[in-house]
Amino acid sequence: MPLLRLSGSHDNVQITPLWRDAVTRSTLFTLAAAGLVSTAACAGSDTKAATDSSAASSAPSASSSSGVDLTGAGATFPYPIYSKWISDYRAKTGVKINYQAIGSGGGIRQLSEGTVDFGASDAPMSDEELAKAKGPILHIPTVLGAVVLTYNIPDLERPLNLSGEVIADIFLGKITKWNDSRLASLNPGVSLPGLAITPAARTDGSGTTFVWTSYLSTQSADFKAAIGISKTVKWPVGQGGKGNEGVTAIVQQTAGAIGYVELAYADQNKIAYAAVKNKAGKFVKASTATVSAAGAGAIDKMKGHVLAADIWNQDGADAYPISSFTYLIVYKDLNNVKSKEQAAALIDFMNWAVTGGQMLASELDYAPLADGVKAKAVEALKTITYQGNAITAAAKQQP
Repeated sequence: MPLLRLSGSHDNVQITPLWRDAVTRSTLFTLAAAGLVSTAACAGSDTKAATDSSAASSAPSASSSSGVDLTGAGATFPYPIYSKWISDYRAKTGVKINYQAIGSGGGIRQLSEGTVDFGASDAPMSDEELAKAKGPILHIPTVLGAVVLTYNIPDLERPLNLSGEVIADIFLGKITKWNDSRLASLNPGVSLPGLAITPAARTDGSGTTFVWTSYLSTQSADFKAAIGISKTVKWPVGQGGKGNEGVTAIVQQTAGAIGYVELAYADQNKIAYAAVKNKAGKFVKASTATVSAAGAGAIDKMKGHVLAADIWNQDGADAYPISSFTYLIVYKDLNNVKSKEQAAALIDFMNWAVTGGQMLASELDYAPLADGVKAKAVEALKTITYQGNAITAAAKQQP
């Protein structure tokens, strides 16, 4: 029996919620990456599944916001948790939020063009992007995730160990065989084949690629000079695929391939990935615990209400080195939304997401915000205005 009934055109797919809470996160990732699903469709008209969830007690207080609609667009990485948050929030408040997972670059572009109420990105907006925005911007961190290396080495008997310098040279085309001496030295006692390496990378504008290139630029001066930091990269070697699923398909179908995907996607699809040598010299596999360890010191990088902070290549024996926040992005003055009721609902939703909504993070394979980061986010939200006036919360904030 199918989990979903799809109808309509490619650009306006309607989803009948046959799945209730049974849809797997891998299904959501696939649909989101293909542009076939929005959170408004996933919420459906029946919210019983949301109210029956284990996190119902953390849902926001009921309000009189029924009839208020909000739109957002951006990163695919946080789509599953944003979908759950939006469903739970609608169940209690009646607020409908349509979030389109079109990629970080698309979300930033649509916010700048004024076609959505909020954006979402794994990468903070660049100076150039901020200059194109219609006013000052706030980045609100929501959860933490990581980028991992998945590979296809037939008959490999142990998980692979990698270092930042070696990864950089693989994606620069300087290391071309799996039995290269530098790979062998990271994996003593492992018989690596003389198989050609095929790097696999994202072709779409991606916050994942931004995190990936940001980390590798800290590991290799050659990589920083040749590739640099970007959401979209023209790679010198290898093959390209759209989204996590495109990179994964290349790796799974090509013996000797290696590619980067998001941790949550890899875990939900049971894809093996490498341990990476961190700043302390330890080989660490990504997990919610090791990503949280990487984010532990982020509070020191958040100055005032500027909450965008990089957490790759952090100190700490247990820190996974390719970790990152993901952000909701809004204007500091919500002139872009249609009414003060919409502005109040948007602020209330974000308040709940960074407080009570954090209870859902770990069960959906994300690392929750540290208490200090949550407090910073709540304080930043209090500074947002609508047409220059303070915003009255639409619903009581949950602890």
